[in-house]
Amino acid sequence: MTTETTAPNKTTMKKIIVFGASGNTGKLVVGQALEAGYQVTVVVRNPDAFKLSNKNLEIIKGDVLRPTTFEDAVKGKDAVISCLGSTGKEPTTVYSQGVNNIAAAMDKAGIKRIICISAGAVTVPPNSSFITKFVVKNILQRLFKYIYADMLLMEKVLGKSDLDWTIIRAPRLTNNKRTGKYRTAINDHLSNLSSISRADLADYMVTHLNDEKAFKARVEVSY
Repeated sequence: MTTETTAPNKTTMKKIIVFGASGNTGKLVVGQALEAGYQVTVVVRNPDAFKLSNKNLEIIKGDVLRPTTFEDAVKGKDAVISCLGSTGKEPTTVYSQGVNNIAAAMDKAGIKRIICISAGAVTVPPNSSFITKFVVKNILQRLFKYIYADMLLMEKVLGKSDLDWTIIRAPRLTNNKRTGKYRTAINDHLSNLSSISRADLADYMVTHLNDEKAFKARVEVSY
C-alpha cells in the first residue's frame, strides 16, 4: 500500500542502539532520534571522530563484525537501527555478516525490533520506466554488484529470523533538507523510484519504529 505522507507514531520505544552511526545517514538518524526524545547508544569504531554530544547519547567503541565488542551494549534496548554501509566496489560482508551478528546479539538480549537500510536497485523495480530499468540492470547492478549481493544476503538473514524487521529499499540518496513528505510502499513497489534525502530517510526510520504495519516487511520510500 502506498501513502503520500508519513504519520509518525507515538513513541513507546525509548532506548535504541544505532549501528553505522558515523555515516551520513546514521548521523541524521541519531540526531533526529535524540530530538524525538530517545535515549540513543551508538556503536562506532572510532568514538573520537563522532562529534555529536547529548545527555541522552552513549557512544560505544565497537565493530559490527566483532560481536563481543557490542553485545553488552545491545542489552536493555528497545530497538535497533542499522545504517551500515560500504562505499567500496570490492566484495564485502558488512551487511550480511554485520546484521547476522546484530541479530544474534538481539536474540541473546531478547530484543525484537530492527530497521535497516538496503537499496531500491538490488532488484529491477517492476513499476519503473524503461530507462530506469535499463539503468538499474545495466549500470547500477554492475557497478555495485558486490554491495547489492551482500544486501540481498542481509535481507535473507532477516527474512529467516523471528525479529520484527523492516528493510528499507532506498533509492538515490541526496543531502537535501528534511521535509517529512514522501511516498512509501509496504511489501509493494512504488512507481518511478527517484530519490530521497538522507534526512527524510532518517525521518522514516525514526518515526516508524513502532509501526507494526512495517514489521517483517520490505518498504520502498521515494519522493
